[in-house]
Order: sequence, then structure tokens, then C-alpha cells
Amino acid sequence: MANEIDYGPLDALEGTWKGDKGKDIAPEPDGQEENPYFETILFEKIGDVKNAEKQTLGVVRYHQVVSRKSDNQVFHNESGYLSWDGEQKIVMQGLTIPRGVALVAGGRCDDPASGTFEVKAGDADWPISQSPFMRDNAKTLEFSHKISVNGDSLTYSETTVLEIYGKRFDHTDENTLVREK
Repeated sequence: MANEIDYGPLDALEGTWKGDKGKDIAPEPDGQEENPYFETILFEKIGDVKNAEKQTLGVVRYHQVVSRKSDNQVFHNESGYLSWDGEQKIVMQGLTIPRGVALVAGGRCDDPASGTFEVKAGDADWPISQSPFMRDNAKTLEFSHKISVNGDSLTYSETTVLEIYGKRFDHTDENTLVREK
């Protein structure tokens, strides 16, 4: 009998999710702008991986495409992996965006059946990597991402703390999505 893969709180993510209630608060040189948006996120279970023969992770790959409602133009395209370490009760998110930013975020999830987890990056354990241009012009200092799944409804909120236009800015995104049947 094959071992069952432990995806923990990631188990509920599989599928294609769509939402049109997104709200993006982004920095501008003279303040901020609000961008209502719609998006699609595809989550696919890809199995497990073993690290150094000591850690087993259940892994979900995802691809997120976000478009402004005002002009239907894509303004965010993100690919990554969510991983679950059931022994340590840790969720990890590794992501890249084509602006020259990548990160690994992590967080504990003591109740994997709750359908909610949060990851954070911006310290020695959970680093952020960025191109020299981004470091010098739109530096990502911190990242947090909270996801809640309840049946076929997924809600998330995300904050990326930036140093941009000579100031510190909390760039936020939130949306509620529905799983396609």
C-alpha cells in the first residue's frame, strides 16, 4: 500500500479559482492608487519531496494571473510552490514574479484542518531576493500572505512592505475567489 501524501492545509487548494472582487492598494510617487482586479489562480498537487532524507514535504504548484478591471491588462503574474512540513507543522511559500523578485516565506500552522494559514518573509530564516534595480528603487522589506479556504471559497490578504519613492509603503492585495467546478 502506497503512503498517502500529507498536504496538510494545502489539501483544500487544488483546482482553478477565479475571483473578481480584488482590491490592490499600490504606491505612486504622490501617494497611492487603488486598482480593482480580477484573477485566476491554478493550484496543482505535485506530490512530495524529501530534503536530506530527513524532511518530507507535500507540494502544491500554483500560477496566479491578475488583471485590472479598468483596462483588462495583466499587472501581476506569479508562479510558485506551497509546501507543507507535517512533522514541524510549517507551511512554506516560494514565489517569483517577473519584476526581479523572489522569496521564501514560512509560518506555523498548528491546526491544518482549519483551512487557514499565514506565511511571512523578510528575516534571516525566510529571505527575500531581488535584482539590484528593485533593491535600489522598489525594495521589498517584508511579505505576509494569509489564505483561508472554506469549501469552494478562498479568501486571501497579502501585504508587501516596500521602500519606494523615498518612503515605506504597505502594498496590499485582497480577494475572494471561487473554485471552478
